[in-house]
Amino acid sequence: MSRYPNLLAPLDLGFTSLPNRVVMGSMHVGLEDRPKNLSRLAAFYAERAAGGVGLIVTGGFAPNRTGWLLPLAGKMTTKGEAARHREITDAVHDNGGRVALQILHAGRYAYHPLSASASKSKSPITPFTARAMSSREVGRTVDDFARSAALAREAGYDGVEIMGSEGYLINQFLTARVNQRRDEWGGTPEKRRRFAVEIVRRTREAVGPDFIVVYRMSLLDLVEDGQSWDETVALAKQIEAAGATLINTGIGWHEARVPTIVTSVPRAAFSWVTGKLRPEVSIPVIASNRINMPETAEEILARGDADLVSMARPFLADADWVRKAADDRSDEINTCIGCNQACLDHTFQHKIASCLVNPRAAHETVLSLAPTRRSKRIAVVGAGPAGLAAATTAAERGHAVELFEADAEIGGQFRLARRIPGKEEFAETLRYFTRRLELTGVKVHLNHRASAAELAEGRWDDVVLATGVTPRSVSIPGAERANVHSYADVISGAAELGPRVAVVGAGGIGFDVSEFLTHVGAHGIAQDRDAWLAEWGVTDPATARGGLRAPERPESPRRVYLLQRKSTKVGAGLGKTSGWVHRSTLQARGVEMIRGVAYQQIDDEGVHITVGSRTPRPRVLEVDDVVICAGQEPQRELLAGLAAAGVSVHVIGGADVAAELDAKRAIDQGARLAATL
Repeated sequence: MSRYPNLLAPLDLGFTSLPNRVVMGSMHVGLEDRPKNLSRLAAFYAERAAGGVGLIVTGGFAPNRTGWLLPLAGKMTTKGEAARHREITDAVHDNGGRVALQILHAGRYAYHPLSASASKSKSPITPFTARAMSSREVGRTVDDFARSAALAREAGYDGVEIMGSEGYLINQFLTARVNQRRDEWGGTPEKRRRFAVEIVRRTREAVGPDFIVVYRMSLLDLVEDGQSWDETVALAKQIEAAGATLINTGIGWHEARVPTIVTSVPRAAFSWVTGKLRPEVSIPVIASNRINMPETAEEILARGDADLVSMARPFLADADWVRKAADDRSDEINTCIGCNQACLDHTFQHKIASCLVNPRAAHETVLSLAPTRRSKRIAVVGAGPAGLAAATTAAERGHAVELFEADAEIGGQFRLARRIPGKEEFAETLRYFTRRLELTGVKVHLNHRASAAELAEGRWDDVVLATGVTPRSVSIPGAERANVHSYADVISGAAELGPRVAVVGAGGIGFDVSEFLTHVGAHGIAQDRDAWLAEWGVTDPATARGGLRAPERPESPRRVYLLQRKSTKVGAGLGKTSGWVHRSTLQARGVEMIRGVAYQQIDDEGVHITVGSRTPRPRVLEVDDVVICAGQEPQRELLAGLAAAGVSVHVIGGADVAAELDAKRAIDQGARLAATL
């Protein structure tokens, strides 16, 4: 019997059926906006269809120009655009899949001066003030949604998803937070719901009865003056009556100050709210957010929280997620770790999205891993992320690969990362690579510090140096004292610290160490969901509008000072979509973040610093211990000897550039190098 009987069960929708309960949720990967990229987008979706996903939902396409996310963004408004999309739908269908086009109107989230919303307003995450739509324009926008849906059917899509959550236009109409109208589209909850309901009703009329219509509904707005639970239930019932086939769960507006998808969010943290809605409607409902492994998805379905599960980024990480689950090979799944570094952070930088743990994602046509024509003998030195990616990718292509690692375990800096509270998912990447080493036949040498002479004598065709980094030392007087520690010793548990600690360096590692030091409980164990919800002030939406209440911040076991030389905002270099979470967490735990620091000395009194550049103010931080997080240096002492011996050598990862332990670049470098060998 299958380990996942609920997950893999087909779902009869009456006019059609889905082969399983897995939906690939919508995500914008940056290929949607230019016709020249539709072939790449087709290849991206085709791989996921071949991997067995039940229903794919595309990134958002606007129903009109006002609804663009960006100037000249993707839209579905003409027959010509529909014809071009045939390449996508044919590719999905040729690989046995089903696909729905998401129709998204950005409203006041648009990054262009044409933006419009229910009322004149400006969102805190965009530079433009949206104008108020006229009553006639609201009606025309309803028509535009319906026309886009009809064009999607003409393009060969199996359905559409109407984006009614995450704070986009439809969500804006639903709340008094944005909708200040007093006409037939606002003023009361019933009138505010009319826009959403009319869109679904007109869409069903436009596409007929045998077409999937998904409505993505915000079940928790997580913003002030969000919808009440009674209003949400009333909307769900009206959406069902208007002709929706499925209701998909949306959690939180983009401007919400509650994280919803970063790695620190516990798995399936919000499935309970989908379970709360499910008895209120008779059509299937879909749970979403931080579902990344089959065991989690199966539990959601087994306990009745939902009829289907939606996962977006897990299909960036592994196109064959469903196939592996069906074949009882979940240990081979390349798990999404929720880091956001190559997906959402790329999207906000207007780059093509990809995946830290799978750099081929959305680059299927430009990063080929075709079998090699000539097998080489390749030595990879260092089993951190870069070395693991290079070794397994090269072996997968048919090369004979041996991997040399000085430590007793693989993983490099990822072994430290998985001990940071909220980064427990990083252990999944090491599990994946451990299994992949076995499957690809890489010969692994642990506790083996390879020398240049040994490698030169091995007559390898290529040697890949992925030897990583060493922590950078500092020249602060007193830095040699016993109470001054490297971040590696602290995170690994080799150093025990007192109740007052100064952290020198406020990059990503400094934030991780501060999180580690202010966390209560065992490290490396995923935190309790209810405790996390309480910490971020998330509650039952039946008791508070939008599901928000006062947060219950845990008391830190230590007093921590996070110090930065630069005068810029502390943590300015962190990821756009996750940096604010780290800052909020440390602020809530009482970490004092000090910028513009000059270090004088470390002695029995503590750390002597001056703060500010124009009129430096002296200050003594009375601490028990100091942790140095001042960056890293490349570890590449083997390079000169190998080059002198005439060995074909390649340097990747931290050994190439020691830049804040950039695993995204390291894995990408390893995979791309292996693709060329």
